[in-house]
Amino acid sequence: MTPDELSGALSAALASAVADGTLALPADAVPASVHVERPRQREHGDWATNVALQLAKKAGTTPRALAEDLAARLAATPGIKAADVAGPGFLNITLEAGAAGELARTIVTEGDAYGRTDALAGQVHNLEFISANPTGPLHIGHTRWAALGDALVRIMRAAGADVTAEYYINDAGAQMDKFAASILARAKGEDVPEGGYPGEYVAERAAEVLEQEPDLLSLPADEALTTARELGYQAQLEAIRRTLDAFGVHFDVWFSERTLHDSGAVEQAVARLREQGHVFDVDGAVWLRTTDFADDKDRVMIRANGEPTYFAADAAYYLSKKDRGFPGKIYLLGADHHGYINRLKAIAACAGDDPETNIEVLIGQLVNIGGERMGKRRGNALYMDDLIEWLGSDPLRYSLARYPADSPLSLSGEEMLKQSNDNPVYYVQYAHSRTCAVDRNAADRGVARTAADGSDAFDPALLTHETEATLIGALTEFPRIVTQAAELREPHRVARYLESLAADYHKWYQECRVTPYPDEEVTDTHRTRLWLNDAVRQVLANGLDLLGVTAPERM
Repeated sequence: MTPDELSGALSAALASAVADGTLALPADAVPASVHVERPRQREHGDWATNVALQLAKKAGTTPRALAEDLAARLAATPGIKAADVAGPGFLNITLEAGAAGELARTIVTEGDAYGRTDALAGQVHNLEFISANPTGPLHIGHTRWAALGDALVRIMRAAGADVTAEYYINDAGAQMDKFAASILARAKGEDVPEGGYPGEYVAERAAEVLEQEPDLLSLPADEALTTARELGYQAQLEAIRRTLDAFGVHFDVWFSERTLHDSGAVEQAVARLREQGHVFDVDGAVWLRTTDFADDKDRVMIRANGEPTYFAADAAYYLSKKDRGFPGKIYLLGADHHGYINRLKAIAACAGDDPETNIEVLIGQLVNIGGERMGKRRGNALYMDDLIEWLGSDPLRYSLARYPADSPLSLSGEEMLKQSNDNPVYYVQYAHSRTCAVDRNAADRGVARTAADGSDAFDPALLTHETEATLIGALTEFPRIVTQAAELREPHRVARYLESLAADYHKWYQECRVTPYPDEEVTDTHRTRLWLNDAVRQVLANGLDLLGVTAPERM
């Protein structure tokens, strides 16, 4: 019996009590689903609910009396072994071993689909993350946003949401001119100008530009700079794409900031916001009155010299997302963008959206190595390519995803590479590889999920060991964890769940044999345990996939 099935049984019991007059509730007051959760103490049963405490007052009775009535009705429900009332009206429910163990077959049958829900069905979101300037390689900070953003896209989709992953290419403005000047200087064999980009990668981009345009240095100065800017930009953007491919991160949309300026979208955004009464003019400049929506100051959109500000592009970009049909707009930004929260919410309000529902700004904290924060302008940054080469994609993605985005994080490469139970990613991946080893050993000993004659050998009532009850309970939780992680935008909940599941599996592995001893016959207990083993393998694989991490069969 799954939590959803138990929830349905509780709703049916409430409806029955209303129908026979025991419960004085309007029929439409009976919840379509009743929340159930795992008790903190295993001896309290498999599931618990406080629905009696929630409904008793409306029904004109006491919580305990309502709970006792529900317990009596549930006792006749197939699959429920016992329903006991605790405290002022909590209901603790124990399932029959067979009903609980049936989940193993459900998981194996559903395969990759197990854990997916429709909790966020109907929601349409645009999730923007990384959005680094195309003036250099992705660095350690971007690595964290890549791991978190991609995991969040995967998890929200698993919970039923329609999510578009978007990379906003900051390819307009003065930084592109500095990048072009740096490339041109390196092409000439000169030092980069003051305020330019000194990283070694600039020389690589210069070589690529010269390969595409051998006559670069003989072009007039303005033309040479324009050529260096465009070719260097395309080369750097392609390098970023290659890095993200190596990290397993793929975007549905690569949106160019330049298109906002070239298409007139920035001017159109100013005009649209002016029509809504939020734009005003002072001293020749055009302003957006964002203080009406909790911003700390009004924002300049067009300077007195006629040049649009970054804020104007932000407003045009927001309206672009709105026009492209994204009710939900999620921004994953770095710690240095904390001040953007109010101004982005103000843009949403000025655009006629609800800043509490149509926009979310998630701030990720910095990652440091040895306490030193890296910056690509200094030329000594630790880039994503370096990290992937050093540590590998799996340890990086798992380690970065297992902490809340808003917690500062220090990485230890040595710890991430350890092949021991102290290393969380190794611990979880090893659990998956162990389930595969059990499968191989079972096949060698003639243990299959069906009997020798091909008949169904699955008997969940045989899964009676204490570790099996714990393991089944953990497997039951996976869909709820996925939903919770999606709703709260917290991928780390999936990682922590996987570690707990791996611990439960390792304990079960030590206590319960899937393969018989050499002098024993294969029984249905072995065959049924193989189903449970394979269910764990499936859930571990599904969970790791949500984090963008592989599930190795051998380690």
